[in-house]
Amino acid sequence: MKKLATLAIGVAALCAAVPASAAEPYRAVKAAPATGPAKYDKVFVQRFGSPKAKRVLVLVPGFIGGAGDFRLIARDIVRRVPDIQVWAFDRRTQAFEDTSVFQRGNPSRANDYYLGFKYKRVVGSDVPFVGRWGLEQSLEDLRRVVRKARAGGRRKVILGGHSLGASTTVAYAAWDFRGRPGYKDLAGMVLIDGGLLGSFDSASVTRARAVLKEIREGKVFADLLGLGLPEIAGIFAEVAALYARKQPNAPSALQGNPLIPARFKAPVPATNEAVLGFAFDKGTSPKGLELIRINAGRLAPAGNPRPWQDGEVTPIQRFAAAFAAERPNATEWYFPRRLTLDVDGVSSLRQTRVAKLLGLRAFHASKIDIPLYAFQTDLTKGRVIRGARRLRKRAKGIETYRFASDTNQSHLDPLVAAPRRNTFLRTVVPFLRKKQLK
Repeated sequence: MKKLATLAIGVAALCAAVPASAAEPYRAVKAAPATGPAKYDKVFVQRFGSPKAKRVLVLVPGFIGGAGDFRLIARDIVRRVPDIQVWAFDRRTQAFEDTSVFQRGNPSRANDYYLGFKYKRVVGSDVPFVGRWGLEQSLEDLRRVVRKARAGGRRKVILGGHSLGASTTVAYAAWDFRGRPGYKDLAGMVLIDGGLLGSFDSASVTRARAVLKEIREGKVFADLLGLGLPEIAGIFAEVAALYARKQPNAPSALQGNPLIPARFKAPVPATNEAVLGFAFDKGTSPKGLELIRINAGRLAPAGNPRPWQDGEVTPIQRFAAAFAAERPNATEWYFPRRLTLDVDGVSSLRQTRVAKLLGLRAFHASKIDIPLYAFQTDLTKGRVIRGARRLRKRAKGIETYRFASDTNQSHLDPLVAAPRRNTFLRTVVPFLRKKQLK
């Protein structure tokens, strides 16, 4: 008996020593055929939790978001919800990213390579086929993942997402897949600070035609900061996070870089950790970064270099851990403008003029009959929950639902906040445990 106990302890220790990445594989999944080279007909998924689970929560990232956004919250969920696996989804454009030096985990080399502009860039005019990678293509790709997760009907799939990923979730449920409504693939929906029916913007015919014209001219990628470098927001976030993760208390290596706009830099000499916090905390984050803001804390009142003080819902090191990681990373450098346009065009879930112009097929909203969860932060001033209520009113078959809100959280906080302070985690766990989703 003593030998057996010793053996058991040894096995347990060995299992604990296995790195998380070994149990959280990140793999390519064959996607739907699309315009452009066939080598891009793939998407990517990172899996968390037991492969024997009978339920899978597939999570879709938001605008310029990557599967890495979900790394921390996925681990939090599988620890608390029995018999569930989480799959974090990456769109096909992740294949464009040159993350070769980021994967080495050395912030100095990453700084030199990426902010020295030595990486392999993708220019929109060289990949005009991306102009047709809109909502239909994204949903067809996502459906390959949902069907794989269903494992021939042996498992139930709950579809969810953050921000635009939540909007994509509702569109999937209402979509017509050659006669089959999308909601029939699903056991439930989880909307994290996003959705349709007024949750975000809608598109007019005038705007749609103007954006389609620009896409045809080669402007196929969203340019968040308007600098002519669509990838730079994601690159800056990862370089800054990598420094904060590896050298948190050292003087910032980025403050002296003349290529980084002043609005991203702390007004005093600061540590690497403090520069990351200053750039992404709600209180100091510059215009243009609203969709990747957190409530973390503030610059310390004294110190040279000035350190960071936690004190709000997201410890800065949790944010750094999410954004410094690779395979997958937390951003999508090259986000298709057509996808944003189509999501805005499908917002009303009706066959409007703009929906017809864009070829959107969300025909089945009124028939959706699966459980619904929605969570909102301070971003939309109540529009996310309003949109979820409109969906429930439109789809009279939604009988099981839970709506939650926390205006002390900013847009990214639900994914990276400390578990004990995360209202999203606290409210989504009992929803996922409901018998209707089992």
